[in-house]
Amino acid sequence: MQTVSKQTLLRMPYYLEHLRDMQKNGETVVSAPVLAQHFKYTEIQVRKDLASVSSVPGKPKIGFKIATLIVDIENVLGYKRLNKAVLVGCGALGSAFLKFKGFSEYGCEIAAGFDANTEKLGSFADVPVLPMEELSEFCKNENIKLGIITVPAIAGQRVCDQLVEAGIKAIWNFAPIHLIVPEGILVQNENMPASLAMLFNHLNSR
Repeated sequence: MQTVSKQTLLRMPYYLEHLRDMQKNGETVVSAPVLAQHFKYTEIQVRKDLASVSSVPGKPKIGFKIATLIVDIENVLGYKRLNKAVLVGCGALGSAFLKFKGFSEYGCEIAAGFDANTEKLGSFADVPVLPMEELSEFCKNENIKLGIITVPAIAGQRVCDQLVEAGIKAIWNFAPIHLIVPEGILVQNENMPASLAMLFNHLNSR
């Protein structure tokens, strides 16, 4: 198996969902041209993507076995390994995350939520919500390496620093702020204001 590029990795969840739908519809094989046509990608791009993750080469004029390809993609994406995470910021967005049970399909389980507001402590959607003072000990005891930030921008960097101090190695950031982290810490930003700016710019240019 070849090294998977970042861009290929970002396309893989879309391939996976489509392959799962095809499997549910009773289809057993898929070819690069079929996927290329569906996603409006080039055949060369799709062939390279599939070659980088597939454990079994596709057969000429037949393609890939869908069941095998699904397993290969799930393995590359890490969906078969359960990764526990902590979430900091149990407001509207954070609470929605705590209620969402679909994360397990993607290899993620929110083990606990944390909040500075004592009124939010206790349990929410069967997930414990703990005080920030317990963050470090909890992460170390549970060997948690993934943190989710759903706090306002003003608290984003402070929470980030606390997560790093607790041993977190990867951060999924929903706070609209650029985080400063030490080398070796990966931050994946989901910046909604930036996304809206791109959409509004597109609309205003029409």
